[in-house]
Amino acid sequence: MKYNDIRKVFLDYFESHGHKIVPSASLIPNDPTLLFTVAGMVPWKGILQGTEPAFAPRVADVQKCIRAGGKHNDLDEVGFDGRHHTFFEMLGNWSFGDYFKDGAIEMSWDLLTNVLKLDPARLRVTTHESDEESTEIWRRVAGKEAIRMGDKDNWWSAGDTGPCGPCTEIFYDFGDQFDNEDDRWVEVWNDVFMQYDRDANGNLTPLPKQNVDTGAGLERWAAILQGKVDNYDTDLFTNLINATQDVVGVKRTDENTPSFKVIADHLRAVGFAIADGVIPSNTDRGYVIRRILRRAMRHGQILGHRGALLSKLYPALVTEMGDAYPELAREQSRVVEIIQNEENAFADLLQNGMKLLDVEIPRVQNGVLPGEIAFKLFDTYGFPLDLTQMILRDKNMDVDVAGFERAMAEQKERSRANTKGTRTLWESQTDLPATDDSYKYAPDENLNSTVLAILHNGEFVQSAKSGDEVEIALDKTNFYGTQGGQVGDAGEITRDGATVMTVTEAARVDNIVIHKGVLTDDLSVGDAVKTKINGNTRMQTARAHTATHLLQAALRHVLNEDVEQRGSKVSPDSVRFDFSFGRAMTAEEKQAVEDLVNKWIASDMPVSHEEMSIDDAKKRGAMALFGEKYGDTVKVISAGDVSCELCGGTHVYHTGEILHARINKEKSISSGIRRITMSVGTLAE
Repeated sequence: MKYNDIRKVFLDYFESHGHKIVPSASLIPNDPTLLFTVAGMVPWKGILQGTEPAFAPRVADVQKCIRAGGKHNDLDEVGFDGRHHTFFEMLGNWSFGDYFKDGAIEMSWDLLTNVLKLDPARLRVTTHESDEESTEIWRRVAGKEAIRMGDKDNWWSAGDTGPCGPCTEIFYDFGDQFDNEDDRWVEVWNDVFMQYDRDANGNLTPLPKQNVDTGAGLERWAAILQGKVDNYDTDLFTNLINATQDVVGVKRTDENTPSFKVIADHLRAVGFAIADGVIPSNTDRGYVIRRILRRAMRHGQILGHRGALLSKLYPALVTEMGDAYPELAREQSRVVEIIQNEENAFADLLQNGMKLLDVEIPRVQNGVLPGEIAFKLFDTYGFPLDLTQMILRDKNMDVDVAGFERAMAEQKERSRANTKGTRTLWESQTDLPATDDSYKYAPDENLNSTVLAILHNGEFVQSAKSGDEVEIALDKTNFYGTQGGQVGDAGEITRDGATVMTVTEAARVDNIVIHKGVLTDDLSVGDAVKTKINGNTRMQTARAHTATHLLQAALRHVLNEDVEQRGSKVSPDSVRFDFSFGRAMTAEEKQAVEDLVNKWIASDMPVSHEEMSIDDAKKRGAMALFGEKYGDTVKVISAGDVSCELCGGTHVYHTGEILHARINKEKSISSGIRRITMSVGTLAE
């Protein structure tokens, strides 16, 4: 059974069992703690932990994932065995307070044995040692006696406290051809039962709404269903490897197979990530993708290839996976351009870096390159450590890794910012309830509220004094916290009719709105206060946000319909808008866009603010932010008949309120991505 058939069988099965089928979320997660979507549960984290409402009781999807950075790092293993990948597809079915252990286990077993026809004798199951219920279900459903395991293997938790519960796993036996048990028995399905809430003392309380979180690796399923023991021998990878043979002009052999595996795997990671909006860079997820791309190029060179590689292979990726993931074809021209630019730049860096290595290698003693030289290659020429190790491995040499890490740590210490960020501090307040910000679209009248927490000088305190710079959390607020590219409100907090705090900005940390500013009187946790936003600033920001929607509509009208938003910052009377486009705009195009925006402003079109289901919004033709995951109910902002977008920000009610717009600058910020800055309202006039 081929990859495309397996996806369809999986989704069809769960759709027939009442599940809502949803497309994969972006590889760019809505989670500041993660570089990439690393597992199927990432898009549903808020629902599973009870901080977001469920939009359907049962859901199924095939989620694209990358594990190649931070603690989720499979990169170094890729290419040298048959089961590690940087990019992989996770099959998942989810119950949000609907079915539980019975339903999950019954459907898992039914799909594997009755639909996919796996031999039950080759399947082994495990349960948690405390989970008598699941163990008994396995006896009844499959006649299987589960192997009882401890917390390390069969217990899931979101952290030291919060939602947690046992899991049951299914393993497939590849046979006694393997001496190593880990190679012989491969996990093919995991059902996680979010059953309890664990408090700080370790006490478990049954959750009022119990969820099921499942995961199954498509690559492993394909190997089993195609009679392979190596994932890279399945149809998808075989076809990508055949395409690689054509590009590099070399046939696959036992000796060079690792390089072909690396290239096929890295093509998927790089192609999908860039299609989802990741731009190769020297920081964060952009650096991870740049590192993966360069690792693939180095393996191409090991095969004797020079010049473009992944950019030439990308069409093969579209052929293999484009039906399941239409964004690959939709973004093809942009992705290929970005990869080509990276490949050209790295070819120059590699040439210069090799010159340095040619000088240093004769000086190497005991076959170990000094760590500071390896770090210079990294810092100056963009060589990841594993690339330097790969080059030296061919010469039977190694790198002083400890010395490299010391040099890296020293540089980080030098570049460390003097100011300490507060996001992590607020995230540590796990007992702090979510802010009720249902009033965030309310006008500027006073709202009764209570102080829940005060952060001052990097510490949470019970009280602070007049003149102190603080950040405070309230039980409810009408301040709009920075979100979705829109900066937060400014204003003041009062007590007994007098100002107690001047708020310079409202920000968000997860579901908590943080009010930043300076106290004008003493303030304590528990104080009753009132919130009052700056109505003028709110108005300026609202008209800038609506102008942003008009700008995007004008760009699509003047340039082409393929233009898509890639980021924005909406400030009072000022807009920064990033969009996908492969070249600089002409002066005539910029003027045409500005003229069209002002024409729509002058027509004073009504701007509607409506809440509706995501399905109704799609029927309406509402545009969504690239890579964003939306719930079942969304807010739709429509400006006349020229713009209709999903948006949770603040907006005007008639375009005439915007007054005027002026484009200040248009420039490139990376390959295939342009940036426009625009003044709005009184600032434009």
